[in-house]
Amino acid sequence: MTTPVRGYTASKDQLLARLRRVEGQVRGIERMVDDDRYCIEVLTQISAIQAALDKVALGLLDGHARHCMHEGAADGRSDEMATEMMAAVGRLMKRG
Repeated sequence: MTTPVRGYTASKDQLLARLRRVEGQVRGIERMVDDDRYCIEVLTQISAIQAALDKVALGLLDGHARHCMHEGAADGRSDEMATEMMAAVGRLMKRG
């Protein structure tokens, strides 16, 4: 059984490293709250995490557009793939 090639396969190591950094940042916020740090300092760190996750999401979308959608178009599924990607973008944009 072969592992499927995804749009992020080539950059998987960098993606995992970035996600580990985000995980560390989240643990840092947990310590900040436990230590009763100033609210604005905690919010600043939350903003940094959101920015880091946005960067991960944009990278995944880029890989999806360049790889997965390309393969879908070759299989005659371009409309389906575009609809799926736009729904994902819509979910990413809904915040607050």
